[in-house]
Amino acid sequence: MARPLSLQARSLAAAGLVLAAFLALAFVALDNAFYQAAESALRERLQGYLYTYLASSDPNRAGALIPPDVGPDPRFDEPTATGLYAGIVGGRIVGAKDKEWRSASAIDRDLPFGEQLAPGDRSFRGPLRTSDGELFILSQGVVWNAGAKNELNVTFHIAEDTRALRQQVDVYRRTLAAWLGSLGIGLLLLLLGVLRWSLSPLRRVTTDLRRVEQGAQEQLGRDYPAELAGLTANINNFIEAERDRVKRYRNTLSDLAHSLKTPLAVMRSQLETGADGEDLRWTVLQQVGRMDEIVAYQLSRAATSGHQTFAAPLPLDPYAEEIVRSLEKVYAAKSVLCEFDLDPAARFHGDQGDLLELLGNLLENAFKWARRRVLLTTQALAAQPGRRAGLLVTVEDDGPGIPEDKVGHLLQRGVRGDERVQGHGIGLAIVQDILKAYRGELTVDRAPNLGGARFSMRFESR
Repeated sequence: MARPLSLQARSLAAAGLVLAAFLALAFVALDNAFYQAAESALRERLQGYLYTYLASSDPNRAGALIPPDVGPDPRFDEPTATGLYAGIVGGRIVGAKDKEWRSASAIDRDLPFGEQLAPGDRSFRGPLRTSDGELFILSQGVVWNAGAKNELNVTFHIAEDTRALRQQVDVYRRTLAAWLGSLGIGLLLLLLGVLRWSLSPLRRVTTDLRRVEQGAQEQLGRDYPAELAGLTANINNFIEAERDRVKRYRNTLSDLAHSLKTPLAVMRSQLETGADGEDLRWTVLQQVGRMDEIVAYQLSRAATSGHQTFAAPLPLDPYAEEIVRSLEKVYAAKSVLCEFDLDPAARFHGDQGDLLELLGNLLENAFKWARRRVLLTTQALAAQPGRRAGLLVTVEDDGPGIPEDKVGHLLQRGVRGDERVQGHGIGLAIVQDILKAYRGELTVDRAPNLGGARFSMRFESR
C-alpha cells in the first residue's frame, strides 16, 4: 500500500491548489481590468483625434466641407499602413470623391467607413476584422449650417488597429504572470516554513516517543503548546501506568517467591528433622494455610489494573448495591443496615475488578466491625480544565473505631484489628496497593456521623 502523505505534505498540497486557483482568478481579473482600461484609453485617444479633425474642418460659402490639411498625428498623413486612419463621409467635401474623404494613410484601403450616423450620434466598434487587420473605429455624426438654407450632414470616422493594444496587453500579461508566479512560489516557500515551524511540536513528540522506546528518556517533554499539552500528558500517564503495571507484576512475582520461601523452609526443616506425625501434620497444615493466604494476596495484588488514562467511567451505584446485598446475607445475624449517600455524577475511571475489590474490602471491613449501621458516601470532585473529575468515597460504621495511634499499624499487611475476628489481615493492604496503582489516597479517622471508623478513598482529578 502507498504510504500516506504527511500532514505537512497534505497541508502544502491543499494550500498550493488553493493558491494556484486564487492566482489564476487574480490573473484573469487583472488581465480583464487592464484590457478594459487599455481599450478605454484607446477610445479616449480616438475621441481626441476626432475632436481635432472637427476643430480643423469648416464649411465654405458654397456649402462644402473643407477637411484639414494635416492630421493630429503624423501617422495620418503617411501613405503607408501606419495603423491610424481617418475618413469623412456625407455631404459635399472639398477635394473628395463620391462624398467621402480619407486621410493619406487610409487611401486605397478597404476600411469600413461607409456608415453614416445621424447628427449627434456616436458609435465605437471593434475589434473588426478587415484586410488591414483588426480595427477599433470611433464614428460621430455632425451637422453644419452652410448658408441660410443649407445643412451639411457628415460622419467622421477615426480608426486604429489593435497592434499597439495587443502589444501592451502582451507585455502586461507577461509581467503579470512573472510577478504572480514569483509571488506564488514565494508564498509556497513561506507557507512551507510556517508549516515546518507550526508542526515542529508534532515532530518533537515523534522524536521523544522514539527516544522513550529506545530508553534514552523516561517520558515525553512537557514544554509543548496548549493544543498538544493534553495529548502528551495523557501519553505520559499511559507510559507511566504501563511501567507501573510491569513493575507491579515483577514485584508481585518476586514477593510471591520470597514469601513462599519461609513456609517451604519450615516444612523442609520438619521433614529433615524427622518430626513425629502429629507435629508434622499440624506444621504442614499451618504452613499450607499461610501459603494459601500469601497466594490469595499476591493474586489479588497482581490483578490490580491500576491507573488507566483512557478507561471508561464506571458508575458506583450498581456495584455498591450488589456488594451490600451480598454482605447483608453474610452478616444477616447482625442485622446491619447500610445507608447510601451517592452522588449521581460520581464515576470511577478504572477497571471494574479494581472497583469491586476496593468497595468490597472496605464495606466488608465496615460490616465486620459495625454494630448496626454502615454509611457509604460518594462524591464527584471538581475537574481541572481539560481533565476528568476526581472521586471521593467514604465508608463509615458505628463500631468501636480505630485509635489514631494504631492506624498505621492496622494498615500493615497481615495485621488484624482483633485476632479473634476471622480474616487474613490483607484486605486493607490490598486496598492500599490498588490506591497506589491509581495514585489515590486512603485516610482513616473517626466517623463524625456514626462514631466508628471512617475510611476515605480520594482520587484526584486527572
